[in-house]
Amino acid sequence: MPSTVLSAATLGIDAYPVHVEVDTDRSLPTFTVVGLPDSAVRESKERVLAAIKNAGYQWPRRKVTINLAPADRKKEGSAFDLPIAVGVLAASQQIKPLGLAEFALLGELSLNGSVRPVHGMLSMATSLHQQGLYGMIVPTQNAREAAIANGPLVYGVSSLSEALAVLTGDARQRPYELNVEEVFRSNANYGVDFADVRGQDHAKRALEVAASGGHNLLMVGPPGSGKTMLARRLPTILPTPTLQEALATTKIHSVAGVLSPGQALVATRPFRAPHHTISDAGLIGGGAYPRPGEVSLSHHGVLFLDELPEFRRNVVEALRQPLEDHTVTITRAQIAIAYPADFTLVAAMNPCPCGYLADARHTCTCSPAAIRRYRARVSGPLLDRIDIHIEVPALAYDDLANKQSGENSAHILQRVNDARQRQLDRFAGELFCNAQMNTRHIRRHCSLDDAGQALLEKAMARLGLSARAYDRILKVARTIADLADAPIQSQHLAEAIQYRALDRSGLQ
Repeated sequence: MPSTVLSAATLGIDAYPVHVEVDTDRSLPTFTVVGLPDSAVRESKERVLAAIKNAGYQWPRRKVTINLAPADRKKEGSAFDLPIAVGVLAASQQIKPLGLAEFALLGELSLNGSVRPVHGMLSMATSLHQQGLYGMIVPTQNAREAAIANGPLVYGVSSLSEALAVLTGDARQRPYELNVEEVFRSNANYGVDFADVRGQDHAKRALEVAASGGHNLLMVGPPGSGKTMLARRLPTILPTPTLQEALATTKIHSVAGVLSPGQALVATRPFRAPHHTISDAGLIGGGAYPRPGEVSLSHHGVLFLDELPEFRRNVVEALRQPLEDHTVTITRAQIAIAYPADFTLVAAMNPCPCGYLADARHTCTCSPAAIRRYRARVSGPLLDRIDIHIEVPALAYDDLANKQSGENSAHILQRVNDARQRQLDRFAGELFCNAQMNTRHIRRHCSLDDAGQALLEKAMARLGLSARAYDRILKVARTIADLADAPIQSQHLAEAIQYRALDRSGLQ
């Protein structure tokens, strides 16, 4: 007697329902899975067979055919183990589950019948919420994540026997209950603070401007000047994330399999710092079965590229499109998947190969040609997409020995949130921050007085700025003015020009 069990599969960061149809007949005993299964799904036979036997049931001595519908979409992963096992037992009439049509099942089976967690649970739970189900049966380790979707009742099980007990009504297990708002508040802790940073007031001001307007930033300075320390604290002053942003970030991390054990929600702005040996597929996303890359794992957060010139040229150049479009599209022969990639790029580099150019306490050993080659590893088009370039000098002893704490992240965040609110009011939902302005918005919202126009004209002529750099300066000046709750004035424009360090003669 055929049976049907509802499950789900991920596609990108979203998911869709999958009906696991099981049929048995009296032909020679075989096991066949159809519906475009990948190798993990095809190998489920051995896991399911052992799990069924160790749970006290018999594998049917019949031809077993599994169909994963819809049959025209690729199915991957091990989440179908549990629904296949239940479907086989129902089709062979070894169990009579009363509520099989009202439940969705997800989980990987081990050989002893225990249920293991799977990736992408939040996306699958969100998709199944639209099916009008009574409940979901998921691995115990995934129960918190599934409950975040606030959809069907979630039952966490640790074994195939427990899942069958829920389906047949023999279990008195209560559904998993979770207060999403409480989880969101309790997990909003970064563990670092700007109060830890000594000195570097100029750099901290630049980071505040970057956070306020959503601007990308490049720090140039010698080793040990605090570039990484500053970058790690930028998420603490980015605008307070909303629950919807946290859910979107959690979906990506869940699909990629990077959620910490037991973690249900990514309630803080993510900070990703890939090594400079990363491949373009690792950074942008891709693979035989497409997976989100670091730019998507940084969605609504910070992507930090330390030692920027050390990254391979083709890898760094691949950033140009997501920096403009805030999305990444991975195309394969039969499918195209789009991953969100709305992140703040923070990069760091030394001023020269040895790192000590213009450092008063160390002698630079690099030739002019070596310095030019080193800086040429970062292309002009990529630098033009970074709004703020700043120098981060080595700290003096007095700054290091100063025991007085700097301004904490909470105080800076208040100013950032106020500046972002002014931008939201100005753009009325069309844009979210100044960094997203195009030429039309710049003409409308970045008007200059005569003194400002004269100052910018002089800077353009002296520094040889490109048209894109001209726009970047106006955007940054608009953000600085928003922090002061004022129209753009000459002092705001002058500060924005100072944030083009690589365009100034001292670093050319």
